[in-house]
Parts: sequence; structure tokens; C-alpha cells
Amino acid sequence: MSPAAITLLFLLLALILFISEKIPLALTSMIVCIGLILTGVLTPAQGFAGFVSPTVILLAGMFVIGGALFETGMANEIGGLITRFPFIKTERQIMVAIMVISAAMSTFLSNTGTAAVLIPVVLGISTRFDIAPSKLLLPMACVITVAGTISLVGTPSNMIAHVALKEATGSGFGFFEYGLVSIPLVIIAILFFVLFGYKLLPDRTPIEKFEQFTNYSHIPSWKRWFSLGLLLGTVITMIFEEQIGIPLHVASCIGAILLVLAGVINEKQAYKAIDSRVIFLLGGTLALGTALEVSGAGSILANAVIGMLGDHASPRALLAAILILAGTLTQCMSNTATTVLLVPVNLTIAQAMQADPRAAMAATVIGGSLAVLTPIATPHNIMIYAAAGLKAIDYVRTGLPLFILMLIVSFILLPFFFPFY
Repeated sequence: MSPAAITLLFLLLALILFISEKIPLALTSMIVCIGLILTGVLTPAQGFAGFVSPTVILLAGMFVIGGALFETGMANEIGGLITRFPFIKTERQIMVAIMVISAAMSTFLSNTGTAAVLIPVVLGISTRFDIAPSKLLLPMACVITVAGTISLVGTPSNMIAHVALKEATGSGFGFFEYGLVSIPLVIIAILFFVLFGYKLLPDRTPIEKFEQFTNYSHIPSWKRWFSLGLLLGTVITMIFEEQIGIPLHVASCIGAILLVLAGVINEKQAYKAIDSRVIFLLGGTLALGTALEVSGAGSILANAVIGMLGDHASPRALLAAILILAGTLTQCMSNTATTVLLVPVNLTIAQAMQADPRAAMAATVIGGSLAVLTPIATPHNIMIYAAAGLKAIDYVRTGLPLFILMLIVSFILLPFFFPFY
């Protein structure tokens, strides 16, 4: 069997296991990585190269920086801002305030961490104002999902596409470049819930009691402000990467080291903050992208897709195909897994069509961020499932019109900011 055929079989296996989640996603990625090495498609050096890639190093550093905000209670203070504005009183005003703060936090912190901080805050607000938690948590989760693509560090999938593009063309995305599309999508999501979507929100009673506030009173205030200042400093360094000359992954490592040296968090807390599942998921599945390239399987897939689109396929047809495929897959598998799976394929397709790979990568990331239709689409969707007493149909009823609306808006905005030619 040819290396290309073996690679395509592993791609199919990864797709099935990612969707079914019969085994953990990180374990799936390692099975694929080791399988490609054992079958001779990749050398051990090629197979394990992903574990020392700038993407993995960057995420490890940002996990530590984000973890410091959670450990010191600064993230909780940011979330608690909602209750400090006396003019926020009505249900829709409260909903908007929650969505705005959720968007701001998930731009720089992990989506899951943002939800973990805000859920108990929102539950407290719902009790205080006698509002069903489901009417606040579902809009919050939708906005967190989309806002995670505003910056390069919002979700792992953003960096995956950035690194793939940089390796292919020598130039990646700017720190807030995804935000050209995702910021309008966040605004549209907020307007949707304010003007129409709030009528679709369910009135549910929580099934389980979610863990309430953690007491951070014993944490010195200087640690909170140091962690916030260091996050902002790291972000500024990343924004001006080219001018300063410090690569993104190096900046994140410097930030993480300074936090430990300053005693804001200890070594154990730093290790705890690093999500090893994401590290193994990325490190392992990056091998699949390498295999698609070196075996020629990527070209086979690209030619097949181009053939289905027609001999003279328009960029609009390719954009629609990428958005629909990514938007569909992300409803039943994580946006990280969706991006890892589609980035090498879509990159090859764009190159075969002589289109700008930047457009294909941006469409992949944006399409993968529209995970609003199912409780299993993202970890924070699962978290609010029990906290708000939701049912699966609630996600579909509320999320389907929003999904279609954001799909249409993405189809309009992407060619404007990321033209294919």
C-alpha cells in the first residue's frame, strides 16, 4: 500500500474517532502519529516534530499566563464587573453585559477557563435578579465561542492555522487579524440575542448545583495586578512582534517564566495550568498534516475536491465549501480538532487552485468557531448544559438561526478582508 493510501486511511480513522470520541481526542492524535511512523510514512523525527513546534510552545506559555489570572482571582474580578454597574437592571441589559465581558475575556484567555470563571458569577446574578440561568448562560457560551477567534491566542485552532500559513508562505496572520471577521460576528451575535434570540431562549431549572465562588481573599492584591499587567505586556509584545523582534512563542515563555520567578504562582500551579490534552492533541495531529504533504495524499484530496467543485471552480464555491464543512464538523468535534483536520487539506486545495492560502486558513478558523448547535461542540457548551439545566434541543432552537446568520455574514466578509486572489 502506498504512503498516500496509508495516510488517507489514518485521516479517515482520525475523522471517525474525533467525531465519535469513543476514545480521548489526545489519544486519537497519538495513535495517528505513531501509526504513521510505524508504517513508514513518516520518520520518527518528522512524526514528533510537532511537539517542539512554535505552536505547542506558545500554547504552553499562554496556559501558564492565563492560569495565573485564574489562580490569583483576577479573572473572577473581571467577571464580577457585571454586578458593579447600577444602571444594569433589566434582563436584556444583564445579558448584554455578560456577553460583552465574556467576549473580552475569551479574546485573550481560554474559552473553557473563561466559562469556568463566569458560570458561578452568572448563576449568582440569575439568583439576585430572579432570571433563569439558561437565559444568560446560553448567550454567554455562544459569544465565548466566536470571540475566541479575535486574537491569535484565543484558541489553539487560531495558532494552528497561523503556523501552517507561515510555514507555507513565510507570513502568518497578524495578532488581531482574525478579528476583522470575528468582531463583527460577535456584534451580530449580541444584536441577535437582544433583538430576536432572547425570545428563543429556554426557561430551564438547573439539574445540578454548580460549584459556587472560590474565595480569593487570601491572595495578595499585587499578585492579581501583576498577572493582569503581565498578560497585557505579553499581548502588546505579540502585537508588535515584527517591530520588537521577539517571536510569539518566545514572548509567551518569557511571560510564564516571569510569573513563576515573581512568585505570583508556584511551579506546581504553572504545570497544572498547562492542558496536556491540548499539547498531545496538537503535537500528535500535526504529524497528520506533515504526512498529507510528504506522501502526496493532500494533493489527491485537493484534486478530488476541485473536481467536485468543477473545472473552473470559483473562489466563492471554495469558500462556501470550507465554511460549511468546518461549520458542520465543529458541531460534533472540538474546533481545535476540526482545524487540525482541515488545515492541511484546505491549504493544499488553495495552493492547487492557485488561490491565496490566507483566505482558506481564515475561512477554516472562522467556520470552526461557529460551534453553537450542540452541547458537545465545545467544552464550555457541556459546562453550561448541567449548570443551566439545558436540553440538546435548546442549543438547536437558539443556535440554528444564529449559525445560519453568522455563516452568511462570514461568507460576505471573508472575501472582503481575505480575498482568494
